[in-house]
Amino acid sequence: MIVSIKDIYKMIGMLIVSFCAVIVCAMFINYYLDLISVEDLITTNISKVFYDAQCSTSKVVSGLSGGCLLLTTVVLLCFYIGHYIDTHQKQLGIMKALGYTRFSIAKDFWVFGLPIFTGTAFGYLGAHLLMPKLYEIQNKDGYLPDVPISFHPGLCISLIFIPTAFFSLLAIVYSFFKLKTPALWLIREQSMRKVVTAKRDTDMSFLRELEKSNVRQKKSLVFFITFAVFCFAAMTQMSCSMDELASRMMGIMIMTIGIVLAIVTLFIATTSVIKANRKTITMMKVFGYSAKECSKAVLSGYRPWAYLGFVLGTIYQYVLLKIMVTIVFKDVAGMPEYEFDIPVMLITLVVFFILYETIMFSYTKKMEKLSVKEIMLD
Repeated sequence: MIVSIKDIYKMIGMLIVSFCAVIVCAMFINYYLDLISVEDLITTNISKVFYDAQCSTSKVVSGLSGGCLLLTTVVLLCFYIGHYIDTHQKQLGIMKALGYTRFSIAKDFWVFGLPIFTGTAFGYLGAHLLMPKLYEIQNKDGYLPDVPISFHPGLCISLIFIPTAFFSLLAIVYSFFKLKTPALWLIREQSMRKVVTAKRDTDMSFLRELEKSNVRQKKSLVFFITFAVFCFAAMTQMSCSMDELASRMMGIMIMTIGIVLAIVTLFIATTSVIKANRKTITMMKVFGYSAKECSKAVLSGYRPWAYLGFVLGTIYQYVLLKIMVTIVFKDVAGMPEYEFDIPVMLITLVVFFILYETIMFSYTKKMEKLSVKEIMLD
């Protein structure tokens, strides 16, 4: 199997998500490991309380962010492999027809782990560049002794090489099961999905039926769009509370990661939807449907999921910060009360609405440029 530069380029989403996961986890886990090394130097009660709070913060931040981004990367990997197999069915079918076994083809899919290696390596390097500032901010009140920055080989292996090996193996296993399709079916570009016959509403319009069908058949894209808005809502609102609860650096870092993840995942999802429906869109235009009607049929079905992501992200950031303030930092003197910030939520909602609708409008304009000639030559 030959994976082209174009195929590697499409995997940039996994690279960015793994980068964000490791840069956060490496900073806080490294700080935690260095912090527990100076535990014996802590003598006062207030220092002990602050020490326990910092340890808990490091565990919560690295655990939640790492776990959430790990799940996202797994979904991204499965999506990329499924998309690759769908777009290379004839080549893979010919290889099977020539006698290649499923495993002999699937083992070459280990290359899908390379973006993970690149992302985690750059994330680990970036974390070490930011660590001096993090260590300074974490002890800005002077309750703890100076914590030296140390290199932990085990952490490096756990955050770079183990994830790379895991995702390479996962790519092989997942592709092995995806390649179960008979060679003849692959050559004919037929799917093994069962055709589910459902009772349809005879009064449902063609556009409405197409809208529902797109969402039903592209569940992974529903996840991407929901998660993109979830990240934007949660991290944007959370970052606005960091000045009082943590530091400005923490707020900037959280907002940056949230916006990057939102843009990347939303771009992947929307682009994939358009590509999967290029022929349908073009034929609809031939039959007189406008670009606005095409956009509504193809993209509008995902809008409720986007707003659900905003609601879930808002709830998530409130619950997380409330737990941090009332449980993790409950014994820390001077910790302000945290209440739900309605003005920030409303501002974030307006910004989200403008950004989301602007992106949808830009893709509507992109649909106008699709031509029958372009599709026929594809």
